[in-house]
Amino acid sequence: QVELTESGGGSVQTGGSLRLSCGLSGATITYCTGWFRQAPGKEREAVAAIFPGLHSTYYSDSVKGRFTISKDGAVNTVYLQMNGLKPEDTAMYYCAASTNVACSSVLSASYIYTDWGQGTQVTVSA
Repeated sequence: QVELTESGGGSVQTGGSLRLSCGLSGATITYCTGWFRQAPGKEREAVAAIFPGLHSTYYSDSVKGRFTISKDGAVNTVYLQMNGLKPEDTAMYYCAASTNVACSSVLSASYIYTDWGQGTQVTVSA
């Protein structure tokens, strides 16, 4: 089992930036880590994901070019740098980890992720 601890959420104005962090702990090997978000009344959606071993990343069309996902293996932490934030980015953001090596082919699929964090709120005002 992987324990995930998110941080870095907050409130910013349109055009602002935030960096979310997801600390990973536990003895299990993690292959993929993803960031998902869910706004009130909407379904959860994949935002970005990474499989460092294959240098593979995924970004949703809505965040491509504005968000960057990365992993620092030395501290076992995954980051989501969010620039150019828009009000429609407002949501609860969740970090998720997959211990299934098959995750590389379905980075954006929530079902492949086995462990989830508690979430961190991001609010972008107009």
